[in-house]
Amino acid sequence: MATAFKSADILLPQNTDMEKWAVVACDQYTSQPDYWYDVEKLTQNSKSALELILPEVFLEDKDVEQRIDKIHNNMKDYLDSCTFKEHKDSIIYIERIQSDGKMRAGIVGKLDLEGYSYQKGSKTPVRATEATVVERIPPRIKVRCGAEIELPHIMILIDDREKSVIEPLEQRKAEMESVYSFELMKNGGTISGYKLTKAMQEQVFEALDKLADIDTFNEKYGLDESSPLVFAMGDGNHSLATAKEFYEQLKRENPDKDLSNHPARYALVEIVNLHSPALEFEAIHRIVTDIDRNKLLDDLTDSLKLSEEKSEQKIQIVLDGVAKDMYIHAPSSKLTVGSLQNFIDGYLQKNDGKVDYIHGIDVINQLSMDKKSVGFILPDMCKEELFPTVICDGALPRKTFSMGHAEDKRFYIEARKITE
Repeated sequence: MATAFKSADILLPQNTDMEKWAVVACDQYTSQPDYWYDVEKLTQNSKSALELILPEVFLEDKDVEQRIDKIHNNMKDYLDSCTFKEHKDSIIYIERIQSDGKMRAGIVGKLDLEGYSYQKGSKTPVRATEATVVERIPPRIKVRCGAEIELPHIMILIDDREKSVIEPLEQRKAEMESVYSFELMKNGGTISGYKLTKAMQEQVFEALDKLADIDTFNEKYGLDESSPLVFAMGDGNHSLATAKEFYEQLKRENPDKDLSNHPARYALVEIVNLHSPALEFEAIHRIVTDIDRNKLLDDLTDSLKLSEEKSEQKIQIVLDGVAKDMYIHAPSSKLTVGSLQNFIDGYLQKNDGKVDYIHGIDVINQLSMDKKSVGFILPDMCKEELFPTVICDGALPRKTFSMGHAEDKRFYIEARKITE
């Protein structure tokens, strides 16, 4: 087995209301705290993954340290009270029925962080697909430091055009142990999980090894690379980067200790085939708030030479819920999102305001009603461009694309111990 993906000792809750246990990824609804307050009400007096994660909408609150301490205490309590059943050396096959009715299949196991780098231009088998904001890592490490377990919302993509790794498992569910099946809260669809047999695990590893074969890789992309890109980040970029940095920090602090088998060397992830028909790439839009509208728009027009005359790079500027098409004539990136993001980053370094990243156009329309806010709607990216672009150009600008709507993101279900 040559790839970075391996079986894991997976923790699953037992004797628990799974509909209240599973909650959506912490990096969703970051401009909608009411969503998370509603989840708190729904899970009240029930064991829930909500008690083990920090929704990022609260990351800058004054009581964030107390929240983190409580998360760590809850983890210890859940372990001590036998909330979890441990499934040793396991891979779980998942079928997620999304809110649109489409089925997205995946497999959950652990990823070796020794084979991953989030640095732009890296040649590791596991790579970031978009720029990693290193300033976002330290506050997330505070959550991981002192945590006894991890819960993943990380989704990793494989470019398996022959559908050789995950898809064959659909016809073999009768041979697997069913470990959960339930409805997800707040329009999240439904999800079912099945534990692979050892023979199935070996077939998965063999298929992944073929994807990692350098000759096959180079022939597929018409390249002459020395190392293959096998696993590309889909969702949870900063969560995987946090796991990596935490592990590297652990090694720096313990230079004389052998950490090759330490649980923190790995991160629990879900692998999904890029070619799943349920997987649709959508643009991630921008809302810039607490700004002087006129100044931002004047600077934007001047910097990117915006006009209504058509060009290859088109954005929609949203004011008071009304979108207007504008075209960039002085791009700073090959991608529209890159040109806009470069401007926003530069503007916010010199002026008041903040930017948030929004998946739904309706949310952009709503938030743009504020007189101190401007929304930007961006074009979608073709998913078949992902692997070739990352291989040749390195990571894309951050928040370039999203895979589906917020309610269809990964929900926290599985967990894994990360301490010895």
